[in-house]
Amino acid sequence: MADDALKVGDLAARTGVSIRTLHHYDDIGLLSPRHRSPSGHRLYRRADIIRLQQIVSLRQMGLSLDQIRGALNRPQQRAQIIRSHIEHLKKQIAAQQDLCRRLEMITAKGELASIDEIIETIEVMTMFEKYYTKEQLESLKNRAETLGEDHIRAVEAEWPELIGQVRAEMQRGTDPKDPRVQALAKRWNELVQEFTGGDPGIEKSLAKFYQGEPPAGAKYSLDPGIFAYVQKALKEGGAG
Repeated sequence: MADDALKVGDLAARTGVSIRTLHHYDDIGLLSPRHRSPSGHRLYRRADIIRLQQIVSLRQMGLSLDQIRGALNRPQQRAQIIRSHIEHLKKQIAAQQDLCRRLEMITAKGELASIDEIIETIEVMTMFEKYYTKEQLESLKNRAETLGEDHIRAVEAEWPELIGQVRAEMQRGTDPKDPRVQALAKRWNELVQEFTGGDPGIEKSLAKFYQGEPPAGAKYSLDPGIFAYVQKALKEGGAG
């Protein structure tokens, strides 16, 4: 577009960013056009519109307005903002393609697809979205690709055995400080850290997931008692 200035209403209509939002950005100094019409209306020129595009990009990536302000105040990061948004979009596209492949598999099987397969597909589509942000789901997907399918299967096989050992110690009344429990809790924490990549936000979402989805916990004989026992052992060992 040329350097023609746009009034706030015109900019809102063409970009989909509401007039109220544009006024708010002006009020907090995030996007304050320097030019005014003779009648006092805000006029947005090329530099203002480029800044708005950067703000919208960062908002879509989940940054707060304060974080956006900090990023925009560092001119050297402006090109990086666009590159980061491109990478963010590519990950979203990849996630959608993965879901598409899952659905295509169900469609291809047609009547041969079992009820369990169909229900599990729906469950995957909806359940995790209640507990994880889009960014966290993307991070988990990348984490799985990094670990590899063979390693993931090995860990999936290890979990039930580990949980059974922890439950046995808990039922015996073994003190969480006991070396046996400490070793089990350490391995438990290692597997959780491996899954979450050390992201505390994902770890909290994981805990909420098992708290809010009892059937998921029941699959591995998990309950609040065993979680509390492991957490106490980790605290005793200095890892909680």
